[in-house]
Amino acid sequence: MQKAYVFFLLVFTLVLSGQEKRKAIDEKEQEISNFTLYPNPSVDGIVYIKTLNNKTKDITVYDVFGKIVLQDRISTNMLNIGRLSPGVYVIQVVENNKTMTRKLVVK
Repeated sequence: MQKAYVFFLLVFTLVLSGQEKRKAIDEKEQEISNFTLYPNPSVDGIVYIKTLNNKTKDITVYDVFGKIVLQDRISTNMLNIGRLSPGVYVIQVVENNKTMTRKLVVK
């Protein structure tokens, strides 16, 4: 009985660890390749968002309370954030059904 319990515990642990690894791989595959956001912190009201494909991007910027403060769709790599007050934000970029989320500091 004790051997069966140990065997069950071992199999259960291996299955869980395999699922966690697969989940991490799936999340990584959903991220945008070669994502670059600069300058960060931003001081001049413009940030540049570069990706491997540089296609049209849907941008959403959230404040620290989760409120949407800016939404835009850009086909270039330049985003105007001049109307944002100085602070810390979260920027979400969607390109080709892939998403990247980063912290954005505006000074």
